Amino acid sequence: MTLSYTTHILIVLALLLIVMALCIKTRKLSVPAALAAGLTGLVIFLGTGYTGVLLLFSFFIMGVLATSHKKALKANLHANGAHPQTRKASQVFANGGVAAVLGLIALADPLHQTLYTLMLAASMAAATADTLSSELGMVYGRRAYNILSFKKEPAGLDGVISLEGTLLGAAGALVIAVLYALATRFNITLVYVTIAGIIGTLVDSILGAAFERKHYIGNDTVNFLNTLTGALVAWALCQL
Repeated sequence: MTLSYTTHILIVLALLLIVMALCIKTRKLSVPAALAAGLTGLVIFLGTGYTGVLLLFSFFIMGVLATSHKKALKANLHANGAHPQTRKASQVFANGGVAAVLGLIALADPLHQTLYTLMLAASMAAATADTLSSELGMVYGRRAYNILSFKKEPAGLDGVISLEGTLLGAAGALVIAVLYALATRFNITLVYVTIAGIIGTLVDSILGAAFERKHYIGNDTVNFLNTLTGALVAWALCQL
């Protein structure tokens, strides 16, 4: 029996509510952040279907695991001496805002849904690459460098990267790309999503070193521009 569109929406709503409740209970998200995440997930589903929701959940799961991994060690390495894990609504928007906007655009312009879904996948690849490279790079990076000056600097500072962290971030982008390909089709767009994710996180590091460290912009702005870069790179690659 084929389920109606309304039934699919109710299924997704139920899943989102369960995840929201779990995140609030485990303090992964604040209440406003959980509401923002739920709204983001719903908008993404309405515009791009289950594919968009799958990519959003995949980013979230990998991000939570990476953030929780060896958190005591990262607390000592973090520049502020702390490593908060309860995410705020602004952080949800910073990582998922571009995807939500693309979901809305896809809903308004269904004829180009395929392109918007690709761009959404690229934005999620960029968010995943950034999170994994930052969170795991602090743990496994052997040598940390300022991305602009290439001088050695302590891990955890804005704009500091390591080879290991960069590779782990690239692997995260590839995971998102493969999931996108499985949900749609395997073709050159898998490469586009991976490349877009890697470029996005590199731009994130450049912005961190050039502007965030000097307090010209905040981390939420940097993360938003990271995901926006990923989406735009994927769009540009499609025009070649």
